[in-house]
Amino acid sequence: MAKIPYKIYLGEDEIPKQWYNVRADMKTQHRPMLNPATHKPVQLADLEPVFCTELAKQELNETDRYIDIPEEVREHYRMFRPSPLMRAYYLEKALDTPAKIYYKFEGGNTSGSHKLNSSIAQAYYAKAQGLKGVTTETGAGQWGTALAMACQYFGLDCKVYMVKCSYEQKPYRKEVIHTYGADIIPSPSMTTKIGCEINERFPGSTGSLGTAISEAVEYATTHEGYRYVLGSVLNQVLLHQSIIGLEAKAALEKVGEYPDIVIGCAGGGSNLGGIMSPFMGDKLTGKANPHFIAVEPASCPTLTRGKFAYDFCDTGMVTPLAKMYTLGCGFIPSANHAGGLRYHGMSPILSQLYHDGYLDEARAVEQTSVFEAAEMFAKVEGILPAPESSHAIRVAIDEALKCKESGEEKTILFNLTGTGYFDLAAYKAYNEKTMNDYIPTDADLEKGFATIPHIEGIQE
Repeated sequence: MAKIPYKIYLGEDEIPKQWYNVRADMKTQHRPMLNPATHKPVQLADLEPVFCTELAKQELNETDRYIDIPEEVREHYRMFRPSPLMRAYYLEKALDTPAKIYYKFEGGNTSGSHKLNSSIAQAYYAKAQGLKGVTTETGAGQWGTALAMACQYFGLDCKVYMVKCSYEQKPYRKEVIHTYGADIIPSPSMTTKIGCEINERFPGSTGSLGTAISEAVEYATTHEGYRYVLGSVLNQVLLHQSIIGLEAKAALEKVGEYPDIVIGCAGGGSNLGGIMSPFMGDKLTGKANPHFIAVEPASCPTLTRGKFAYDFCDTGMVTPLAKMYTLGCGFIPSANHAGGLRYHGMSPILSQLYHDGYLDEARAVEQTSVFEAAEMFAKVEGILPAPESSHAIRVAIDEALKCKESGEEKTILFNLTGTGYFDLAAYKAYNEKTMNDYIPTDADLEKGFATIPHIEGIQE
């Protein structure tokens, strides 16, 4: 067999025409979201004031295995899709491992990440509904950038609430978002009722994704013609991101490969959920048995140390309640550099799969070890990775080194969904040895757990 190329490309005519809905194959459906006022399962009418109607329908869809991608969305995908599947030959050589390492590179667009996959879809549905604009939160800024881009494509107003510490760490991310015509506000802000309350309760707060969500939802629900959109966590987002895994699977089939291990970073779930979806489908239907690893920051250990419970998706407690692994909606993570992973909860889909054992493993890693892996990868593979994706790189390296010890020739696949050009302050801190590893104590976590709501008859 000919040597596998360094970059495996699909043609534009091979861009998937449908998203894959893993819920259709799940053995146990995740518990329904609950209306925060009634504690009853949410219906379409409950979600429509917050989300676009078609997106709300996707959120509740647990039966349709495949959902057609609108042609206008596919046309916009052609600007940056299909993305290449890369064989990390130089990383393999540097590690002297018999493992075969592949990564899906999703950073080849101005947002620098995979987030455009969902932002284009969500903006399309908002425009089709005749809306004026959308609001959202962003952590590292990649989702905010992607949504600003998509809104420009479809002529929508866009308001982005960015986690304050990331906003301050990455001043030029703001300029990119402004270039695409969107407004960006550091969160917690004084522009919303919830933001004012958070600032009063936590003076000098560096913010969190949960807080930014609260502010974005408040703006959307108090301004006519606006809806809220989210870049991770939700079922609809994992649906849109399934295009990553579908392309990766098709590319691997071209060279006769299939992964033994699939790795993704886990903050809210879009990265891991995107790369694993069709492979998880194979596992759920008995066609294959890959090993799935979720990687999260030790400073925000949602899966590894969190509780599986109903909790609010936001700090302000205005969103529906979701059954997920959570550190408590009141948990405020430390201001570490993986801004896109600083979320107290986890995708209900991933949470249920982890609870049921189909998502095999979760690992929490410290950020100095993450940047050690990021710099090694940059040196040998030529791509400066985002801190979020570098969590997956860390564990891919660890798994490859295990293969070196055992002599096993496993095939490892991970998702490289972001570039690190706006994260140079973090790289600087690592290189100058001023970066610290923060791991919350049990007492720290208990403060967050205390904010998980007690719901009579549902969780005791």
